[in-house]
Amino acid sequence: MSSKEGLSDFFYTSTDGLQLHARVYGEASPGHWPVVCLPGLTRNARDFHELALYLSTHAANPRKVIAFDYRGRGQSAYDPDISHYNVGVEAGDVLAGLAALNIEDAAFIGTSRGGLIIHVLGMMRPAVLKAIIFNDIGPVIEVAGLAHIQSYLERDPIPKTRAQAAAAQRGVHGKDFSALAGPDWDRMVWALYRETDGGLVPDFDPKLVDTVASLDLAQPPPVLWPQFEALAAIPLLAIRGANSRLLSIDTLQQMRERHSMMEAFTVVGQGHAPFLETGSLPNDIAGFLERAERRNSLK
Repeated sequence: MSSKEGLSDFFYTSTDGLQLHARVYGEASPGHWPVVCLPGLTRNARDFHELALYLSTHAANPRKVIAFDYRGRGQSAYDPDISHYNVGVEAGDVLAGLAALNIEDAAFIGTSRGGLIIHVLGMMRPAVLKAIIFNDIGPVIEVAGLAHIQSYLERDPIPKTRAQAAAAQRGVHGKDFSALAGPDWDRMVWALYRETDGGLVPDFDPKLVDTVASLDLAQPPPVLWPQFEALAAIPLLAIRGANSRLLSIDTLQQMRERHSMMEAFTVVGQGHAPFLETGSLPNDIAGFLERAERRNSLK
């Protein structure tokens, strides 16, 4: 395990032999659950850097934070079999990583695909989930949101500089993320790209784009209400971007109706998916975790 400022790199081996990576922030704190951060489809552990620093160094309630790179993303190895880029395999990889870290249970934060993986974990090993935060994801995925993802992945430019990358991302997503300022876009670029001799490239296996391009949007994606309802006993916070095309207002309302312990709020001026380090979100997330721990202690 190699160390950097505020974090350590942790490498482990998947059940099928790939070397996978996670970032580990902070130390275990008695009475406080660790937090596991699961990114979106083509994203990586760097998406959670600012939030992880906040949670791991919180003055009153510091906690260990683990942010995963799925196979084919970030510092994890690419899989030669692209059929393994699916939420079932990735859920198994997360469990393997937690076992290697000797973590039996945790609070989970899932952005987009990360939230789908949490649904799967609830079926595979529900005891691992102490609390859940869904970032702009739910049991129903809107086709319009998938179409938008298909569109921008297919025409994602290859910038030569970080300034070009920030301008390109703002051009694609700026309308949905009117609340963001220059430093927010700079952090997005830092998290999304890696440097090569030819410029910057997205930090994921290019074959992931093929898995998205092959989706038949004429067929609605399967709904996950049974999997969601299996999480009913677990404290849940749902965060929705006001401009989200993936998580609808109607789905969020149905989630409220089917989960009695669910809290929810909408982030104004952001789309899919809200930047969790912006505005009051770090404090809101820390507060939810503290409330969930207090309720748990009263059982």
